[in-house]
Amino acid sequence: MNKKTSFAMACLTVTLLIGAGLAPFTARTAHAHDVQGLLDTVIQGPHRSEANRARDQYRHPKETLLFFGLQPHMAVVEISPANGWYTEIIAPLLKQQGRYTAAVPALADDMPEAMKRRDAAYRQMLKAAPELYGEPTIKTYDPAAPVFTADGTADLVVTFRNVHNWAKAGHTQSMFKGFFQALKSGGVLGVVEHRAKPDTPLSKQIESGYMTEQFVIEAAAAAGFRLDRSSEINSNPLDTKDHPGGVWNLLPNLRGVAENDKAKYRAIGESDRMTLRFVKP
Repeated sequence: MNKKTSFAMACLTVTLLIGAGLAPFTARTAHAHDVQGLLDTVIQGPHRSEANRARDQYRHPKETLLFFGLQPHMAVVEISPANGWYTEIIAPLLKQQGRYTAAVPALADDMPEAMKRRDAAYRQMLKAAPELYGEPTIKTYDPAAPVFTADGTADLVVTFRNVHNWAKAGHTQSMFKGFFQALKSGGVLGVVEHRAKPDTPLSKQIESGYMTEQFVIEAAAAAGFRLDRSSEINSNPLDTKDHPGGVWNLLPNLRGVAENDKAKYRAIGESDRMTLRFVKP
């Protein structure tokens, strides 16, 4: 069996399993235990690589998405999905009843070639497996004035480890305003972000990639959100947050880490992270 055929069969297997699980559902009738089972099916699906599965122990996708309130019928917008680590989990769950939108930053001509290649690979990933992902929407946005979907139509907006990038570029407030506009009244914004120690200066936050909870909460509140609750699902007490290369010294990057130090950083795992759930009134 060649690689292409093997991948197609894996997609079909996951689709059949999810479809069977969704068969008894009508819109808005999924119970918590049903969603947990569907998430288990997707997370354990053969379409996910071993490298991506290895991150589950640090990113806790099932617990995180349940905390945000993900349901199969929802209209969900994922912000800046990068290589699609979470897309592989969210989009198949929504294929039958929901709507998945990937909001990706518009590419300028002067952007690094690596970013352009990643964008092209992500689009190809979705295009190559309609039996798994359905027909997701890919929406490009300008971070200075972003529009992610029609105003007031999203049930859930999620973003994973992106706030530090917007802070560095000066786009934090415009992005949170865009999330607010996209969501319905009562809709949820789920944020996972590398967590700095309280009172860390903003310049140090941007340099290290670790943001304070206060910064994120205040940015959301300024856009009109109410903090509903927070979770320690993605905390990591082993992370001292004082690495010379910031959060990028840790997994999965190990950027700039000497070979003889890699074992030490692998033992830490991924970063300590806040997990925040906001609601649009």
